Amino acid sequence: MTSLVIAEHDNASIKSATLNTVTAALACGGDVHVLVAGENASAAAQAAAQIAGVSKVIHADGASLKDGLAENIAAQVLAIASNYSHILFPATASGKNAAPRVAAKLDVAQISDITKVDSADTFERPIYAGNAIATVQSSDKIKVITVRGTGFDAAATTGGSAQVEQLAAAGDNGKSSFVGREVTKNDRPELTAAKIIVSGGRALGSSEKFQEVITPLADKLGAAIGASRAAVDAGYAPNDLQVGQTGKIVAPQLYIALGISGAIQHLAGMKDSKVIVAINKDPEAPIFSVADYGLEADLFQAVPELVQAL
Repeated sequence: MTSLVIAEHDNASIKSATLNTVTAALACGGDVHVLVAGENASAAAQAAAQIAGVSKVIHADGASLKDGLAENIAAQVLAIASNYSHILFPATASGKNAAPRVAAKLDVAQISDITKVDSADTFERPIYAGNAIATVQSSDKIKVITVRGTGFDAAATTGGSAQVEQLAAAGDNGKSSFVGREVTKNDRPELTAAKIIVSGGRALGSSEKFQEVITPLADKLGAAIGASRAAVDAGYAPNDLQVGQTGKIVAPQLYIALGISGAIQHLAGMKDSKVIVAINKDPEAPIFSVADYGLEADLFQAVPELVQAL
């Protein structure tokens, strides 16, 4: 029994979601191989070989894989899929794009967004916005899985000594082409990898107030900035900062929620945080039900005082 993890990378380094996926693969039992598919991605392949628990890295290098097009990545996975009992993707935008194509071609049921491995064929995944946990057992010969990173600790980036095996890149199938990419530049930690997150909600009232209140606290703590869907929909913050069921799933060491009522969709995206701090003047706000520390106060007064104290 051998598992294959599809690495997410930038052709130079391995992204953190891959490390959580390796941990899930190790829990399935047997050996763990990692597929690094890209162009001029030898540095990423060498980084993958250092991950603790990985026994082999398969490095497919070619122009068709440069931009991570889902059709070409899926074809590359399918070329070696028969060698594996489990194929695991990070539950990111890229992973969710490629995994269903692989599952459909293999004629198996995809097991999505797992948070726990009970055994080699039994997994747990959240349903109903995280209000219930479903236990799913699969009898498929090859199990195609997406892994929610917040459910698993990251594997160590050092300590491994896997061999790197070269694999011929799958050709471009011509069904899609790369047009362009707009990358958001941000000096702050990436939201899904940040250890501290300061999030703001609709109660902040405007984009100006959002920046005025949230930014100084985030600067003091070296934190990433997040937002509720209500704040994003109101235009207070850009879409890529949204935390929640329809945004990004996070589990930092510290999550500070400012003026966030705690709608079920938001809680689904952050309730696995290690420590949750909520500041809200509404004592009935649902956010207090999951908060480790709650302060019933006017955030416009409490947050500047907190920044000054820090």
